[in-house]
Amino acid sequence: MSIARMILAAGILTAAAIPSGAQEIKLPPDLEKLADKAEQSVDVTMNKSMLQMAARFLSDHDGDEAKTRKLIAGLDSVIVRSFEFARDGEYSAADVDAVRAQIQAPAWSRIVGVRSKSSGENADVYFKNGANGQLGGVVVISAEPRRLTIVNIIGTLDPTQLGDLGGQFGIPRLDVAGIRMERKESK
Repeated sequence: MSIARMILAAGILTAAAIPSGAQEIKLPPDLEKLADKAEQSVDVTMNKSMLQMAARFLSDHDGDEAKTRKLIAGLDSVIVRSFEFARDGEYSAADVDAVRAQIQAPAWSRIVGVRSKSSGENADVYFKNGANGQLGGVVVISAEPRRLTIVNIIGTLDPTQLGDLGGQFGIPRLDVAGIRMERKESK
């Protein structure tokens, strides 16, 4: 075996050994400081073991909860950061750009990009390509003049299950046609 093939094989084995949680985006430290400026903030960080524990509290007999429980089984992590501010301009475009810079092709594809000059609302949805028609992750960034929300979900997802995550674990429901994210309290 050539040295190049051995290096390639070692690289593939190393990448396979890295837990998929390590593929999460890293939230910039300045983003975490926004909680001090915000009137209200949501901070959800759940790794695989926490998600599995949370799934135990969901009923197999309730249709929506059963769907959510099945979906959680394939997830490695869920991170949600959401900030609501009293005034416009409490966060900068650089705060959002530092997150977007990590979500690049070929691993990630932006599938939705919405910009509204009149309202100042912006939304981006990125998918990470997984295997066998599955998703390997989803990132949603919703930036409004007085609200900023970033959702990072890593794990194996069936694209048809994405709607079932809205309203769970602080993840807002995404209304792409209406260009807004709506919050729904978890049961």
